[in-house]
Amino acid sequence: MRQPRAVTDKRYEEKHKEERKAKSLVWGTSVPRQFAEEINEFLSQYGFTKVQLIEAGYKALLDEAAEHDLGLAKIMDGYDDFFETEKK
Repeated sequence: MRQPRAVTDKRYEEKHKEERKAKSLVWGTSVPRQFAEEINEFLSQYGFTKVQLIEAGYKALLDEAAEHDLGLAKIMDGYDDFFETEKK
């Protein structure tokens, strides 16, 4: 007799829990509902995923930070010929 799917799924999840934890990170964060609904509507309308949102936001913040940090800007551009005074 087959076990119910919930039992099978639970066993699978328990068996692969560490593998999942090592592979991905979940941020337990929240934003105000109205803002979250606005974001979800935008993502749905344009076919983006939440992961794409995070990746694009991270890249935008990296670019913004690079405007104020010459070393970071050079690393992001693949420039590795630093002067001795810049290596500090």
